[in-house]
Amino acid sequence: MNLLGPESIPTAIEVDHLSKSFVRRRMFGGTEAAVKAVQDVTFSVRRGETLGLVGESGCGKSTLAKLLTLLEEPSGGQIRIEGRDITTLAGQERRRLRRDVQLIMQDPYGSLDPKMTVAQLIGEPFAIHPDVVPLRQRAGRVAELMEIVGLRPEHGHRYPQQFSGGQRQRIGIARALALNPKILICDEPVSALDVSIQAQILNLLADLQEEFNLSLVFIAHDLSVVRHLADRVAVMYLGRIVEIGSTRQIFEEPRHPYTRALLSAVPEPDPERDRTGMIRLEGDAPSPIAPPSGCAFHTRCFRKRDLSKADVNVADCSSELPRLKPVRPSGEHRAACHFPEPAASGRS
Repeated sequence: MNLLGPESIPTAIEVDHLSKSFVRRRMFGGTEAAVKAVQDVTFSVRRGETLGLVGESGCGKSTLAKLLTLLEEPSGGQIRIEGRDITTLAGQERRRLRRDVQLIMQDPYGSLDPKMTVAQLIGEPFAIHPDVVPLRQRAGRVAELMEIVGLRPEHGHRYPQQFSGGQRQRIGIARALALNPKILICDEPVSALDVSIQAQILNLLADLQEEFNLSLVFIAHDLSVVRHLADRVAVMYLGRIVEIGSTRQIFEEPRHPYTRALLSAVPEPDPERDRTGMIRLEGDAPSPIAPPSGCAFHTRCFRKRDLSKADVNVADCSSELPRLKPVRPSGEHRAACHFPEPAASGRS
């Protein structure tokens, strides 16, 4: 985590109005429908900073990870690295800038080719980008990467199935580091691991970030992990960012009703602590094929119901899309809500 003031830290990656829609054909020859997986997402990540990205399953987090690494082409918007929009580049220029953003995948079992040795897997990026490391130095660089992530270089001839889940994730991290990236996109990298192993991988990522001044976009559904690791947090709902701010602001002073609901569901280690404040949302999340008009959360929003009972006009919620706007003078803490919660309404 960075200890310098935000204004003195350069930006590693900027995402501007990024969107992605998929065309899904209905069964039995029906008409096609557009699945709006990511909608108008804007944020930036500074050098050495960790941005936590949270939200329930299906909100678009993993699609956003694939967009940032150009495994999926965006339907609209920009992704800027070093001030250059990589979505408009082609050929060698795009390939060079893509080195700066690497992905650590969620599944340490399915993301590694079982027919390749560990040394081949970690060294594969050098075959795609042969100018990064000279051919005669690649074996030594692979051994160095294995040591960096806590693996024994003499095991490079082994296959992924001969390693545990935590060791396989270390292999994936070593492969992601091979091209000396500036940004790591971590798509729930510890969710498939045992709790004891999760801590080891998180500590490894924190050490690597400090050693190489890496920026992390850390995608997770475990809010306690995000609170421990992230400098800032962005909350996604139905393809959009509905709140973004520092970790302290999000966890202690959430302003969007959905953020409050997420935080209220975090398990408490103390069984004696009062859980009456837990917020239970009504209904299921709407379909990204046919999202509600206005605020996508208004169909489940308890604040909208409470305001309606108080005779406050909340017609805007169902008709007008709220934009991310500052909820405090600094502008760092923003929420997409027509009637944001009062300050200091969250858990401490």
